[in-house]
Amino acid sequence: QVQLVESGGGWVQAGGSLRLSCVASGFTSNMRYMGWFRQAPGKQRELVAGITSGGTTNYADSVKGRFTISRDNAGNTVYLQMNSLKPEDTADYYCNAIVSLNNYWGQGTQVTVSS
Repeated sequence: QVQLVESGGGWVQAGGSLRLSCVASGFTSNMRYMGWFRQAPGKQRELVAGITSGGTTNYADSVKGRFTISRDNAGNTVYLQMNSLKPEDTADYYCNAIVSLNNYWGQGTQVTVSS
């Protein structure tokens, strides 16, 4: 089993920044991928950014140039630096991890961007 705990959400004015963190614990020895998804009210959950065990990253077009995903050397913590935030970035943000063939989710952290 793998547990994911997110932190760093909150309220910020448009143009501001937030940094989300996700710490993975448990059986993480074969962590293949970690990523961030978000879900706004009434919308489907969507990928924001992801990073593979080899360091390859991918981003949603809507956040390219504004958000940066990174991870620590141990590979068990992933960060999402969010700059130039917009009201449309308001959502619950969820950490996701793929370990071996299993998919895990955190409980989410709320991000609210006011105009």
